[in-house]
Amino acid sequence: MTDSNAITVERVIDHSAAEIFDFLSNPENHARLDGSGFVRGDYKTDRIQQVGDVFAMDMEGEHMGGEYRTENHVTGFAKDKLLAWQTAPAGTEPKGWEWVWELEAQGPDSTLVRHTYDWSKVTDKDVLKKVSFPLVSQKQLEDSLGNLASAVAG
Repeated sequence: MTDSNAITVERVIDHSAAEIFDFLSNPENHARLDGSGFVRGDYKTDRIQQVGDVFAMDMEGEHMGGEYRTENHVTGFAKDKLLAWQTAPAGTEPKGWEWVWELEAQGPDSTLVRHTYDWSKVTDKDVLKKVSFPLVSQKQLEDSLGNLASAVAG
C-alpha cells in the first residue's frame, strides 16, 4: 500500500513474533534483510532495547555519493510487537523519515509483519530538494520481507 508520503507492505511469516523481533532488534542482522541494497552492515551497535537507543549502520548509495554512515534513533519499541526508528546521516539529527516494523501474532508460529517506510514528517526544504522520496520502492520493501522470512528460517 502506498500513499503520498509512506509505503507499507505486509506478509505472514511462519515464525513466532518473538523470533522475528529477536532478529529485527539486532542491528547486525539488518544487512541480511535489506531489500534496497543500501545497508552494508552495522557499526559497533548493541541490540535495540528501548525508545531513545541509537544504532549506527554502514551504508552505500549514489544518493549520498557512495559510502556513508547513518545513525538510527529508535522512536518506537514494544517487545515482540513494534520497532521503529528515524534515520539520519551520522552526526546529524533525523530529518523525519522513519522505518516501522509491526508484528502481529497470528498464532504460536505465525506472524503478520508490516513494514512501513514513512517520510511524511520530512519538512526540511533542503532535504526535500536533495532526496527524491521515496528513495526505497514498494518492491524493495517487499524484498526486505522476503529476506526476513528466509533469514529467520535459516
